[in-house]
Amino acid sequence: MAPMLETRALTIRFGGHVAVSDVSCSFAPGSLTAIVGPNGAGKTTYFNLISGQLRASSGHVLLDGEDISTLPAPLRTQRGLGRAFQLTQLFPNLSVLENVRLAVQARRKGAALHFLSIWSDHHDWTARAEELLALVRLSDRRHAPASSLPHGDQRKLEVAILMALEPRVYMFDEPTAGMSVDEVPVILDLIRALKVQRDKTILLVEHKMDVVRELADRIIVLHNGQLVADGDPATVIASPVVQQAYLGTAPLAESA
Repeated sequence: MAPMLETRALTIRFGGHVAVSDVSCSFAPGSLTAIVGPNGAGKTTYFNLISGQLRASSGHVLLDGEDISTLPAPLRTQRGLGRAFQLTQLFPNLSVLENVRLAVQARRKGAALHFLSIWSDHHDWTARAEELLALVRLSDRRHAPASSLPHGDQRKLEVAILMALEPRVYMFDEPTAGMSVDEVPVILDLIRALKVQRDKTILLVEHKMDVVRELADRIIVLHNGQLVADGDPATVIASPVVQQAYLGTAPLAESA
């Protein structure tokens, strides 16, 4: 199957430091790939290069075979890359419902022509936003300002916004970070439901190995900005290079 998303020799340098080094990887539709590694391994930087928050020093990002390496982040979003951040990205002074409704509106064909119209006239947008809020269990907070939500609820709101954009590639950067034990299953259930949609590709940065084991079809491991392992979860987790780089059982040579 042709990859939905691909990186070719993707590299970024900050002065003399190479944060991501020559990473080539492809991601197929209908798959969930977990990206793991120790702190500072380059996981979030790799995400930022794919989604356009950072411009690569060299290498390429391809979406459905099209090189999008020179496109800024908003245009990559329009092409179908959806990114949920480790730190929430919300309109803090708008209500919970308005945050999601704006994302629904942005996704609808020709919606840009209606941004100055009265949003309450567009009942289909509001109905879709309400549906998504129900999925993330925020219906009772629909009229609250986004800034008033506790961190866990802000993460759930961000996932609702991401789903409203209906991307082809979902990118989750530690989606359960800062959530209580009771809140985590809501997000995991949503990710499981997205996996069922076989035309979607999901990338997940996650430190919790129990989550990775449960959700991932594949694991790739970054260490010192390099891709050091790639394969099915059981094989990768058991490999010596991951035991060293991720679990810290022994020092990993810099050349790995």
